[in-house]
Amino acid sequence: MVIAYDEATLVNYVQRATELQASLPLLIDRFLENALEVDVDAIADGKDVVIGGIMEHIEQAGIHSGDSSCVLPSINIPDSERNLLKDYTVRLAKELGVVGLMNIQYALQEGTVFVLEVNPRASRTIPYVSKATGVPLAKIAARIMVGKKISEFNLPPELPVHHYFVKSPVFPFNKLPGSDSILGPEMKSTGEVMGVGDEFGLAFAKAQVAAGQRLATDGIVFLSLHDKDKPKAVSIARRLDQLGFKLTATQGTAKSLQAEGLEVKIIYKVNEGRPNIVDMIKNGSVDLIINTPLGVESRFDEKAIRSAAMKYQVTCITTLAAATATLSGIKALQIKGFPVNSLQSLNNQFKDSRS
Repeated sequence: MVIAYDEATLVNYVQRATELQASLPLLIDRFLENALEVDVDAIADGKDVVIGGIMEHIEQAGIHSGDSSCVLPSINIPDSERNLLKDYTVRLAKELGVVGLMNIQYALQEGTVFVLEVNPRASRTIPYVSKATGVPLAKIAARIMVGKKISEFNLPPELPVHHYFVKSPVFPFNKLPGSDSILGPEMKSTGEVMGVGDEFGLAFAKAQVAAGQRLATDGIVFLSLHDKDKPKAVSIARRLDQLGFKLTATQGTAKSLQAEGLEVKIIYKVNEGRPNIVDMIKNGSVDLIINTPLGVESRFDEKAIRSAAMKYQVTCITTLAAATATLSGIKALQIKGFPVNSLQSLNNQFKDSRS
């Protein structure tokens, strides 16, 4: 799969696809730009429906759901859209006659709720939602599938969550030399972890650390951004400056940030001279990288940056959504450190009547 923003990308993909599978159909669809993706897990008995969790993805639609971090409870979904999500979920479960678990993937764009897919089965998010709510959804679903009713389990219409829980993917890039860490519509993760905290930033930071990402709380950050991302990245760069980071960037990105009054040091690209950004990574002179895809013409430079970051264990972020979440995590770590709590103590509201 690929998201084509221009004709050249489309032509290139069609040519490659034709060479590999000339006799098979090619599906082309319209992409929902700047949409928020949401996963909803629910449990039903053919009549009653309980919302297990409404999970807000950190990455925007276009990144495979298995490669996107998500947070429970949601933090950016207005009540009006939450109510629509719950209403659609209940109506779909009843219309489909679901008995057991169900997962629905939605996209929210400018106040409109789109249904991407409905899966009348358990999803990879069920263990995560069960830990966050303290309710063993798989066990309850199995009993419902053999004749029990939801009313027998004393469950509310939507399961409450009393802390912030973030699920983050684990990637195999460090075990696959030459692989590219850029994210897209094809799933690349091979596992996932969960972080919990009394605020979103802390939960996100814990999940990232558990997934093998080192979150620096100070030092030098390098930015190399696609033109379409530069206006949105100004606020991110300003927050980095406020958190105490020193800013470095490629020439184009640096000029756009300097025009906004930010102090940014210009660093060479790989093919512009030395010392360049890869040299800095090797020398341990960079603590965080934000590198959004620049297009086909910059693919060599970008991949060299991400490969060096992987080899020398420097966190490399490839989307602005993840960068924004990472800043919340860094700020939380600066203020609160890394407190640890047991899941059992957090979910002491779990009742024997549900077991």
